[in-house]
Amino acid sequence: MTEAAPNIVLIMADQLAPQFTGAYGHPLVKTPNIDALAARGARFDAAYCNAPLCAPSRFSFMSGQLITRIAAYDNASEFPAAVPTFAHYLRMMGYRTCLSGKMHFVGPDQLHGFEERVTTDVYPSDYAWTPDWELPDERIDKWYHNMDSVREAGIAATTFQIDYDEEVGFFAKRKIFDFAREGASPFCLVASFIHPHDPYVARQEWWDLYDHDAIDMPANVLRRDEQDAFSQRLMDGIEASTVEVSDEEVRNARHAYYANTSYFDSKVGELVQTLEEAGLSDNTVVIVTADHGDMLGERGLWYKMNFFEHSARVPLVMAGPGIANTSVPNACSLVDVLPTMLDVAASAGAEKPELGQPVDGRSLLLAASGGADEGDEAIGEYCAEMTSHPVFMIRRGNYKYIHCDVDEPMMFDIAGDPAELKNLVGDPAHHSVAKAFAEEVEARWNSETIRGDVLRTQKQRRAVHAAMQEGALTAWDYGPPRDATQEYVRNHMDWTVAAAKTRFPPLQD
Repeated sequence: MTEAAPNIVLIMADQLAPQFTGAYGHPLVKTPNIDALAARGARFDAAYCNAPLCAPSRFSFMSGQLITRIAAYDNASEFPAAVPTFAHYLRMMGYRTCLSGKMHFVGPDQLHGFEERVTTDVYPSDYAWTPDWELPDERIDKWYHNMDSVREAGIAATTFQIDYDEEVGFFAKRKIFDFAREGASPFCLVASFIHPHDPYVARQEWWDLYDHDAIDMPANVLRRDEQDAFSQRLMDGIEASTVEVSDEEVRNARHAYYANTSYFDSKVGELVQTLEEAGLSDNTVVIVTADHGDMLGERGLWYKMNFFEHSARVPLVMAGPGIANTSVPNACSLVDVLPTMLDVAASAGAEKPELGQPVDGRSLLLAASGGADEGDEAIGEYCAEMTSHPVFMIRRGNYKYIHCDVDEPMMFDIAGDPAELKNLVGDPAHHSVAKAFAEEVEARWNSETIRGDVLRTQKQRRAVHAAMQEGALTAWDYGPPRDATQEYVRNHMDWTVAAAKTRFPPLQD
């Protein structure tokens, strides 16, 4: 492995729609650090998640595979330890790998290729959040989204999310300095934050960045009777069809979301600054993205769990050695991150390992380097709560097609109708395009088979979870190992040696 191999730092937000960032043109939201990366790097303008829900999206992102290939159906689906991830492959290429923050791994393997994980996770690692497709209309109140996040939005000195992200940022920065002190091998660090995910609660200093009266309201709000069938189920599931929220509550929620987006952006800035202080910025590719977006009241919907633009699109910005200052209009998705990272790692001449499983993504490095992007496609699948059948999305060229067996299909011209207000499936002028998409869905997916597998795994997991509530519990929640006897200065150490070892930059002889 050549020492010139670039480091990789991937910074992930949770539930960040690119439409609500300054880097993607929002007139109010302040994201100066992401803006700065985009100003010297590549911004992908049609990047999508492959599943608009936390855990499935992250499993797909880590593995480069669509969720139906690895049964990553919902937030309580187990991520199999036998599925190779970009962390596994980068280790094979000589990289040190570390995760700081959320990845929502479910199952006893809480590393999935990372050599080190320096924080715990923030959500359950067991089967607690398993949906029930046999009772799709019944709410599971303990963990289903509801409108409380909107009604209770506002200001607080701290929350569990702020506590968590402060820890994630601290340990990520310390790890960068550790890598710098150790030198030699390249590294891949993933720093994964939970903001701006709801609850929409922000600290005062971030709230005060914005004029409350200037916060823009949702552009298009549809009543339940104006919604498509799937959106009606979403409204029912999050109680938006029965719990009214006032304009002021909506404005509060959006204000807090903008504030928390700026808070996340500040963490991006801290990590970039740490790379500069550690002397690593010139040889580190920085990637900023998210697991999915947030409707934030658009169309009368909240949170995610659908394939409309605000839910399904994600930011994707890359900057660093070999990355051009460019914007890429072609559709891409999070499964493309794995092959892109492997190409980044191989850019200094290292040989890429043989893939343990085929990946569904394509490398975006050529496009990020200013070359032509030959691909223009994103595939999405949703198999979690608030539905009883799989939902599929194909985004290609200007069109997006959405299919669910029990619903009317939808097709939108994203270029001409970015708000997705006109379903073109019944439009005679678009008959051939819609027909081709419908035939592709039928050829690509066996919806009945997928549904049967979802039901089977749900039953398995509910049985295991019920049993685990009885007797002694062996939790899968990750506890980062720490040996305090080896930290800082201890009795068996020469404090001057410890001081010199940890100082960076080191004193010159």
